[in-house]
Amino acid sequence: MMQPNFSLTPAAVKFMRRMVRFSETPAGGFRLTVTPGGCSGYSAEFSVEAAPRAGDAEQAVEGLRMFLPAESRLLLDGVTIDHVDTPLQSGFTFANTPGGACGCSSSGEGAAPPAEASVSLSSIKRM
Repeated sequence: MMQPNFSLTPAAVKFMRRMVRFSETPAGGFRLTVTPGGCSGYSAEFSVEAAPRAGDAEQAVEGLRMFLPAESRLLLDGVTIDHVDTPLQSGFTFANTPGGACGCSSSGEGAAPPAEASVSLSSIKRM
């Protein structure tokens, strides 16, 4: 199974770890689905899951478990993933894509709405 050669910025790792840590499955992993679309060719959706789905590959990045579907693995090869959170923009950005850096998780008419994550207050614990 092909493992993509991609990198995550510290901001992306921090965001992903927080999503997993404060989810209902803190021992799970971060599932990132990347598809063609968006402002520069990529659109992203994410979820926190207890285990990989059928067809997903699990990849450890700095101790973070990532679950990547097959199409995502192909698209992420050679890409740097960042996460930005500013008053004007919040989401993943992808660098080294054919269209340049993307500044949104999804865009365009008919695109899926941005990924949403919810954290149950009862799942937040002091470490």
